[in-house]
Amino acid sequence: MGHDELHTDNPFCVVNKDGLSIMLFQHAEYAEKEHPEIRLVTDNIDEVFASVAAKYPELLHPNLKEVTLRPWGAKEFAMLDGQIGIRVQQWANA
Repeated sequence: MGHDELHTDNPFCVVNKDGLSIMLFQHAEYAEKEHPEIRLVTDNIDEVFASVAAKYPELLHPNLKEVTLRPWGAKEFAMLDGQIGIRVQQWANA
């Protein structure tokens, strides 16, 4: 467990294994009206983006279809397959 806020009003945690981090959120309202989302953290977002854009451009989310520096300090892009959203992040210190 890399981060634990499971006993808060907005339960959240980060699970780390073998260099992969997965952020898990529990939010009943969003689960009902939005697509579930998985966040993946990498230390080379440009390489991941180039691979996804070349092989699966149709999966790039229209609202975040390019690597973008977000206000919270992470570079991100997103994918959506109609059932689940996947946000790929690289933090400034990575």
